[in-house]
Amino acid sequence: MLLRRTLMGVISAAALVATSPAAFAQDEIYIPLISKGFQHQFWQAVQAGAEQAAEEFGVRITFEGPDNETMVDRQIDMLAAALANNPAAIGFAALDSRAAIPLLRQAHEAGIPIIAFDSGVDSDIPVTTATTDNRAAASLAADMMAEAIGGTGQVAVVAHDQTSRTGIDRRDGFLDRIAEAYPDIEVVTVQYGAGDQLQSTEVANAILIANPDLAGIFGTNEGSAIGVVNAVRERAATGVVIIGFDSGLAQTTAVREGIMTGAITQNPVGIGYETVRAAVAALNGEELPEIIDTGFFYYTAENIDDPEIAAVLYE
Repeated sequence: MLLRRTLMGVISAAALVATSPAAFAQDEIYIPLISKGFQHQFWQAVQAGAEQAAEEFGVRITFEGPDNETMVDRQIDMLAAALANNPAAIGFAALDSRAAIPLLRQAHEAGIPIIAFDSGVDSDIPVTTATTDNRAAASLAADMMAEAIGGTGQVAVVAHDQTSRTGIDRRDGFLDRIAEAYPDIEVVTVQYGAGDQLQSTEVANAILIANPDLAGIFGTNEGSAIGVVNAVRERAATGVVIIGFDSGLAQTTAVREGIMTGAITQNPVGIGYETVRAAVAALNGEELPEIIDTGFFYYTAENIDDPEIAAVLYE
């Protein structure tokens, strides 16, 4: 079964197609992108999309992030360093939806457009956010979990964090959909593994030990989902349905092998591309939508090789 959620609004081509780099005189256009990390294949795919757009629009980008997605202070330092280099615009994927606001305000006051990507901030400072509709994607994950366990039983969530917009929206999108539509499903716990495979494995092991009748676990990002897979394998916990998020090689392998029932894949190349394209459009004074929804798909062993799905996997 192929399920896709498309753009929330129609983005006109004119709103996002930039003019020639000559419009910026002869000055180099420098756009740093600060991501949430590099430990997952997802971010490497985002970088590839950003580099594709940079080449197309004739701008220079850098792409960096902290070593892992718990290092909020390190990410803030990177943002401060990027600002010190007087960039034309900045792309920023917030680890903490509030912590960066003072620096983002400083950029705004200096006339530097901020393009949020992947994970927005609790502020109207960014001119747009290029992202997956994470609440809708997690709601779909809840529907797929309910279908897989027959609409009844105990489930748990292993989330990557409770500070980023992606962490909050994926957790709440799943929980709210279960509460709204599936009265016979009980969410017994939500635990956090920092998006780290090892930490998420420990968390998932503890959940399985404490809940021997567990029917399913939702892992909200690549590290979370692989941690769940590891724990289920280690404990030989047959019958536990795993629904994941993202599509790195370890996850797609788990789906192909049947240990993970299915997962949401984002469009990370599209996220990176749209971030740079939106930055150039903002520098041209073009109006941008509040959200650039880059779409998502639900994939299983049955549809993983469909061309539309294969195009957005980042294994």
